[in-house]
Amino acid sequence: MTTQQYGQIIDGSALSARLRAEVATRVLALKACGVTPGLAVILVGEDAASAVYVRNKVKACSDTGVHSVFEKYPATLSQAELLARIAALNVDPAVHGILVQMPLPRHINPHKVIEAISTAKDVDGYATLSAGELMTGQPGFRPCTPYGCMKLIESTGIDLRGKHAVVIGRSNTVGKPMALLLLQANATVTVCHSATPDIDHHTRQADVIVAAVGKRNVLTANMVKPGAVVIDVGMNRNDEGKLCGDVDFAAVKEVAGYITPVPGGVGPMTITMLLVNTLEAAERASR
Repeated sequence: MTTQQYGQIIDGSALSARLRAEVATRVLALKACGVTPGLAVILVGEDAASAVYVRNKVKACSDTGVHSVFEKYPATLSQAELLARIAALNVDPAVHGILVQMPLPRHINPHKVIEAISTAKDVDGYATLSAGELMTGQPGFRPCTPYGCMKLIESTGIDLRGKHAVVIGRSNTVGKPMALLLLQANATVTVCHSATPDIDHHTRQADVIVAAVGKRNVLTANMVKPGAVVIDVGMNRNDEGKLCGDVDFAAVKEVAGYITPVPGGVGPMTITMLLVNTLEAAERASR
């Protein structure tokens, strides 16, 4: 009989590096057939965090051989001008994925922008049709963060069939698609949110917990079943200004079987799955 190990770190940076190496190999194979995967990234305005995210995405493309088109526009860009640019990229054969960095200036409707992107190029997986494909189990692009979370869970070697998974958070970008992906993997899924009474009751029964709220210490050690897998999607700052997640990492790692750190957990995987989606879009287009 094996004894339960606690606090094993799921290294998102290492897993990301392995997956990006696989992407680079597949990109070379496509280039040999005359196709270079291309991602267009659009940034509107001067949001500092968005500028960092975009820079990291463009660098990841460069590192794996994916061609990137980076377009930066002032916050005064009109919604009509942005939609016209997306329409042009939709028909550009050199572009296989289109990403518009959020948030957008207030005068631009993000839903209209996301829906304007061709489904074949919706590598963020946010559009209504992509969400419908996920819900109905059809092949399509999965939102990058939940997709990355699934890869992190998969890396532990744990079979999700019959396991109880709890997702804390119900956003369209993480919580809801995360729950659907876990269902596809045959887990029994509970979604908790701000209106859920006694979240502890649910999390203490969970074999897998995904915390995706954007609030420090949403998950504490007394809320976790010994040996559970804990995936921390949150990105916050502590009192010292250091990056931290939604999970009380120091305490929870003494109870959890596996846990992702912040930084170095989910973050690197989000950009990696964007590369995977862009590559798959190029592969589909080349068939």
